[in-house]
Amino acid sequence: MKPLILGVGNILLSDEGIGVRAVQHLEKNANFTPHFDLVDGGTCGMELLDVMANRDYLIIIDAVIAGKRPGEIVVLKDEQVPALFSRKISPHQLGICDVLSALKLTDEYPKHLCLIGIQPESLESHIGLTKTVENAMPAVFQCLAQQLTDLGLPSPVIN
Repeated sequence: MKPLILGVGNILLSDEGIGVRAVQHLEKNANFTPHFDLVDGGTCGMELLDVMANRDYLIIIDAVIAGKRPGEIVVLKDEQVPALFSRKISPHQLGICDVLSALKLTDEYPKHLCLIGIQPESLESHIGLTKTVENAMPAVFQCLAQQLTDLGLPSPVIN
């Protein structure tokens, strides 16, 4: 099974959609798609259970309230991830926490879990990222490439 890169978020709430936008960008990269399963998880919760189950590698990209500057990136791994999602910033995040809990109960939890979180500037109703978070997208991809390298996975160039 290929490693999964899951982008979650609500594209109707400005920067909340960063994870979805990142995965949409990755889907257009022909060098990237053969090596990974890319999923736009939107605001789905338990519907993602089968997609996330039994993965060796799961990387989630999402907006997170972490007390950082807008556009700043936070990387969390393994058990740090469910702890963050338990303090939800949007409706979908409780769903992700529930999915991770269910995967633990069914012994289908990913062996390696990584969250690349981006501090939003705005969660207002608006389609499109703020300029600050949009400008952080190259850093998000650079961070993703580093995480893939750290995990010993292929790290194609992301344009």
